[in-house]
Amino acid sequence: MTHTSGAAKPFASSADTAAKEQTLEVLADGVYALTAEGDPNIGAVEGEDFLVCFEALATPVAAEKWLAKLREHTDKPVRYLVLSHYHAVRVLGASAFDAETIVSHEITRDLVAERGKQDWESEFARMPRLAEAADSVPGLTWPTLTFADRLTVDLGGDRGDLVLQYHGRGHTEGDITAWLPRQKILFAGDLVEAQAALYTGDAFHRDWAGTTLDAVKALGAEQLVGGRGAVSRGRTEVDAAIEQTRGFLQVMIREVGGVQQRGGTLKEAFEAAHAALVDDYGHWPIFEHCLPFDVSRLWDELSGIERPVIWTAERDQEVWAQLQG
Repeated sequence: MTHTSGAAKPFASSADTAAKEQTLEVLADGVYALTAEGDPNIGAVEGEDFLVCFEALATPVAAEKWLAKLREHTDKPVRYLVLSHYHAVRVLGASAFDAETIVSHEITRDLVAERGKQDWESEFARMPRLAEAADSVPGLTWPTLTFADRLTVDLGGDRGDLVLQYHGRGHTEGDITAWLPRQKILFAGDLVEAQAALYTGDAFHRDWAGTTLDAVKALGAEQLVGGRGAVSRGRTEVDAAIEQTRGFLQVMIREVGGVQQRGGTLKEAFEAAHAALVDDYGHWPIFEHCLPFDVSRLWDELSGIERPVIWTAERDQEVWAQLQG
């Protein structure tokens, strides 16, 4: 089926105004996840006398609502706020955490410097509901501690370690995961989505679908918190989430690559990818929103444009009009 419609689709997620129900789940003693029906997930891990929080949501006001739920379980101060990657709706709520240290991959810090302002304007226009009280954001979120490969946090007492790790380029150039080897719980960030569509506008599709997801899978997680969607519990569900993520990428690479190789257009590539994905993935959150940006980036990547072109609010509208219009 080709994707045609009489009326233009509302831009990105601008028409998505219904509030999502947030659910705080206790995954193990002192290990928490907040999921919200396909909205960005967020997590926290207790150390002996401190907290490590994972992801920061889009605004301080949005983050304060999560922290109020978390404070029903623990009043420990936030020592580390870990950012899995740089996208505005994941990081601009950081000031609410009053964290001693904000941790990211070193490349993520470079991305904030290179494209943070543009990404902020782009993402808040795409997802206005997530940008609750947008004027409460004091400015860009800057990591204060960065690393290249691995950073281990000793949680103290008998709580074991939290291992922050880079597995290669994927959803962005600088994604990291947070892994609890003792509990076998993985916070995967947007490297894995559990029945939520992938956003790949800043991605390295071939690395992500190959060695990066291989490395994530090799950890052997028994519970996985992806970037969006429900918590995956048990090896079968965890592996399914990883393979669904990989499958989405592989279908896109096959379809967009095929159109490009026969000399087709970006619009034809979008329609081919949409037709190939919609039956399996079209009912997932943010599918229609993401796909134009996904295909545009993949087209560039397969054309030899190594690093993602910076998204601006203006470029967003042009790509949307060209592909979803």
